[in-house]
Amino acid sequence: MMKNRNKIGKGLWALLLCITFFGVISPAVLADAAGNQARIVDRADLLSDSEEADLSDKLDEISERQQVDVVVVTVPSLEGATAEEYADDFYDNNGYGFGAEKDGVLFLISMEERDWHISTSGFGITAFTDAGMEYLSEKFLPDLSNGAYAAAFEIFAVRCDDYITQAKLGTPYDVDNVPVEPFSPFGALVIAVVIGFVTALIVTGIMRLGLHSVYSQLKADSYMKRDTLRLTKEYELFLYKKVSRTEKPKESSQPKSPGGSTTHVSSSGKTHGGKSGKF
Repeated sequence: MMKNRNKIGKGLWALLLCITFFGVISPAVLADAAGNQARIVDRADLLSDSEEADLSDKLDEISERQQVDVVVVTVPSLEGATAEEYADDFYDNNGYGFGAEKDGVLFLISMEERDWHISTSGFGITAFTDAGMEYLSEKFLPDLSNGAYAAAFEIFAVRCDDYITQAKLGTPYDVDNVPVEPFSPFGALVIAVVIGFVTALIVTGIMRLGLHSVYSQLKADSYMKRDTLRLTKEYELFLYKKVSRTEKPKESSQPKSPGGSTTHVSSSGKTHGGKSGKF
């Protein structure tokens, strides 16, 4: 009994020493200790504690509800690897993914060369097509480039939830099926003004037509009385002709994207989709 108490006491002292030297244990470390991988790993320290906690809650809620892991990882350096290699290996080596196919998506940020990469696995490959990831990157890149990292990760998380739901309906966002954005208040105002202007033009045009009592004629004989003028000879003289030519559009040398997801095999032999870029 005394030996067990001594072991517990030593364990508590070790925990206190860890807290003393390394500070408060982060949620990510606690998650790892519990056997559940943290879905936000902020090694580059881009987020405040509160921002990290909020993002962690959101990623956990989306992942558990959708049964598709949604992960965000930030690192100071890629340590000599490419962004694709680092993201794929991080996903594979840390046990992310639901089910036998390891369904999920990971968003990697590296600050050394300002690289980003989205790595997809399992159902994530279906949900995040090449065209879909291109559209997604256009949404988070402005905030990412401006250093608004919490906002960029929030956009990524919310969009991932939408993408996964859309894919489960059987029509993933792709080349001919991009998300429909709601109109902004300013855009709605502009459209309303344009519609009003066009309507006013139509109404005033109809009113102007009603004021005309004399109409122009195409032939001169409409202005002459047939019993006062008699033509003895008539001629038709060809003056000129006008030919309009339109150049035939040239076929684009760029083949149209067939849609879907491009895949590759990681160093661990797992199949991944993905997209890289700079910010």
